[in-house]
This record gives sequence, C-alpha cells and structure tokens, in this order.
Amino acid sequence: MKAPRVIALIPARGGSKGIPKKNIMDFCGKPLISWSIRQAAGSKYIKDVYVTSDDDAILKVSERAGAKAIKRPAKLATDTSSTEDALLHAIAEIESGPSGAADIVVFLQATSPLRTSADIDKAIRLFISEKADSLFSGAVLDDFCVWEYAKAGLKSMTFDHRNRGRRQDRKPYYLENGSIYIFKPAILKKHRNRLGGKIVFFGMPFWKSYEIDKAEDVGICGYFMKTGILKRK
Repeated sequence: MKAPRVIALIPARGGSKGIPKKNIMDFCGKPLISWSIRQAAGSKYIKDVYVTSDDDAILKVSERAGAKAIKRPAKLATDTSSTEDALLHAIAEIESGPSGAADIVVFLQATSPLRTSADIDKAIRLFISEKADSLFSGAVLDDFCVWEYAKAGLKSMTFDHRNRGRRQDRKPYYLENGSIYIFKPAILKKHRNRLGGKIVFFGMPFWKSYEIDKAEDVGICGYFMKTGILKRK
C-alpha cells in the first residue's frame, strides 16, 4: 500500500500587533518561524514543508531554513482574514504545483515553538492509526475551576462549587493548544474548517501549550524551550 503524502503547512502573516515582526524575531538564537520549520523537517513522515505568507522577509527567512515559499495575497493577510482561507489558498497552490496534492496536512503555528519532531510524528501516527479526518493537539485539564458571568451572577462551569468533591473525581477537560493540527485536505475544503469529520485529540504536557502572542510570552516560552526541549537533546 502506498504511503500517504504528508506535508507541513505553516502560515505566517507579516502584520503583528503585539510584537513587531514576531514570526522572524530572534527566539533562542534563531528566527521564531525557523523552529517550526526545523521541527517539521525533522519528521519521519513529512515530505515537504511550506510557509505561506504575505511578507517577503518572512518567506526569505523560511526558505533559508529549508521551507518552500507560498506568497499569500494581501487580501488574505488582513486583521480580519481567517487562517482557514490562507490554508485553502496554500493548498490550492500546492496542488497546482509539480509535487501535486497531499493526502495529509500538518498545520503548525509558528507562534507555538514548544514542540519537537517526535511530537509531530506521534501525532501523525495517531492520526493514521485512528483513521481520523482531523486532529488537534492539547493538554488535559483535570483540575481547572472555571467560572463565567451569567445573568444571575457568577456561575461555576467546570465543577459544582456547592459540591466540590475530590480533585481526582472531577471529569477532565481538554485544552486545544494550537501547536499541532492535522487534517485531510478534503475536510478543510468541505467545512472551511481545520477540524471536521472524525476528530482526534493528541495529548501533550501542559507546558508545551504556551505560545508567543505578547511580549511577556517570549520569556516564558524561552525558559521552557531552553530547559524542556534544548537541554534534553
């Protein structure tokens, strides 16, 4: 049986409100996006790594790191543009190219650098073994007491504050951490959503859920990158 063609797709918009040029800023000695490219390239299953961006500087950095560049139209890179539209455009470009269509797409966010090639490979194996249509990575939340404001005031959501019980007896919840998504291209085209059909959860340690959106996130992610990933190599 022919092995499926697996590709990685990394969207990286040029505009960044919180941190200017975030996707190519220095993070632990490399441009931030380079970490995701290297992690994808180190996978046993991924054949090609693509970066889609409206920004030429990002595309140049990405190519130097080993990715193939896809120039995204400006209309798909505004503050209101959806990631799904960018993914659909990139997949159409890939399918019209010499390598042809992919069977499985691994979608990585450049702002979630706390993963390894081994994480990606484990997620791909789970996706295939479970005959999934889509997958998201995340962390298990087994002791999170979440509240919301309702009309009658504060309301406990993930537990009953009137009958807390033991932590061990509370049902777990699952945090979508944005680090790894996997889907069949047909699912994205049908639902215009990265998740659809049979959805599978891939668990990761909670500390791998941190991502870089604001300036204060850089130090947090840098700590875990140095102590949790680089130090263990």
